Amino acid sequence: MTTKADDREDVKVSHNPDEGRFEATVNGALCVCEYSLQPGKIIFTHTEVPKEASGRGVANSLAQAGLEHAKREKLQVVPLCEFVSSYIQRHEQYQTLLDAPE
Repeated sequence: MTTKADDREDVKVSHNPDEGRFEATVNGALCVCEYSLQPGKIIFTHTEVPKEASGRGVANSLAQAGLEHAKREKLQVVPLCEFVSSYIQRHEQYQTLLDAPE
């Protein structure tokens, strides 16, 4: 999946379910948005973009790819990762994916 987040350059994001993450390689640096699964839920735990890849919208692209996956798979989102949480706050189309407290 190639995404273009916030008018930045195109970033090719791939889903690596064996490692539990969405990933992209930019300038030779591996960038990741990690998650774990529970029945009916995807829990985003950590997003990391090394400094050699920063400033290109990579974290936005990773978050967008993860949230689009959640939408397609009908998974409720639990954003433990601060970046994913703030991304959802800035993009209201993903707020309906948030897991409702029990």
